[in-house]
Amino acid sequence: MWTPPPAKGTRRLTRLALLTAIALTIFLVEAQIPVPIPIPGVKLGLANIVTVYAVFVLGCGDALLILVCRVFLGAVFSGQMMTLFYSRGGGLLCWLVMVLLRRVLTRRQIWLCSPIAAIFHNLGQLLVAAVMLGTWVVLAYLPYLVIAGAASGLFTGLCAQFLIHRLDAISRS
Repeated sequence: MWTPPPAKGTRRLTRLALLTAIALTIFLVEAQIPVPIPIPGVKLGLANIVTVYAVFVLGCGDALLILVCRVFLGAVFSGQMMTLFYSRGGGLLCWLVMVLLRRVLTRRQIWLCSPIAAIFHNLGQLLVAAVMLGTWVVLAYLPYLVIAGAASGLFTGLCAQFLIHRLDAISRS
């Protein structure tokens, strides 16, 4: 899989800031959309399109920076600081799984990476909740969140794969 040479200095910082701003905007807009499923924690996770893109195009380190900044700023701007813990736990586990899958998946299989990572994101959030609440009862949500995470992850993965292929086509012309 071809990855462009890493951007340095101001160019890299600008790219990371723009992608963080895009992911944060998507996150904040999505937070305003009511979810028709009455299960706590279920949402599309559209901001993860940017994370998947960053892992496969920019590399693991830059994707981690974008993710950490988006999670922190999302908690600050939404005014829900408790989400910082849940999002950070889920996001870091999701990122780790994507990094591992990046080694074995081709560019045509990006769509497969996202649902698997989304399931681990939900697992990470539930583990954080279990630790913070001091009970493992929250893991009863796991089957529902696995189904929801696989479905939403498939959607975001397909979006990320389409985005990457579209930007590749634009850069070749």
